[in-house]
Amino acid sequence: MENDDVEMQAAETNESDLDDMKKRLKEMEDEAAALREMQAKVEKEMGSVQDPANASVSQANREEIDARSVFVGNVDYSCTPEEVQQHFQSCGTVNRVTIRTDKFGQPKGYAYVEFLEVEAVQEALSLNESELHGRQLKVTAKRTNIPGMKQHRPRRANPYMGGFRGRTPYAPPFMYSPYGYGKVPRFRMPMRYSPYY
Repeated sequence: MENDDVEMQAAETNESDLDDMKKRLKEMEDEAAALREMQAKVEKEMGSVQDPANASVSQANREEIDARSVFVGNVDYSCTPEEVQQHFQSCGTVNRVTIRTDKFGQPKGYAYVEFLEVEAVQEALSLNESELHGRQLKVTAKRTNIPGMKQHRPRRANPYMGGFRGRTPYAPPFMYSPYGYGKVPRFRMPMRYSPYY
């Protein structure tokens, strides 16, 4: 009799656990659907889901913006966007100043200045080699990046690092270690016994 009560309690707890798991699963599915919906809305707003016609329009728009922009190199690390804007204010109306930073938020030492007029770019180029915070600026017209046109040089096979079979070995310049970084040559045992080694 007592054994039957234990079995019934175990069955009831298993059913309640099963119901709890079903509820949690339903909540997680609802949450996932809501997240997918929010992601689709954000992508639609950001324009990351692009058709080819829209992509060409955005490429043309990017080229038009780049035609109104200049690249400013050798910018002092303590410079603020407001100071760079003040420096280029004489050329024309500055629309935006972007100082590039690394993943830690430290400036990389260059900036992009976007103007409202295309004519302002020519005047900005005249400020090449002008000084800001005691550093000589390098001002050039901004170029437009072409997607998929990255300059890529394939790596040469190094016969000393393994994975090299069947070709004539590449002789590295004399300044590099011929055995690779941190490698030392293995000396093989002579074929015949020699008492002097």
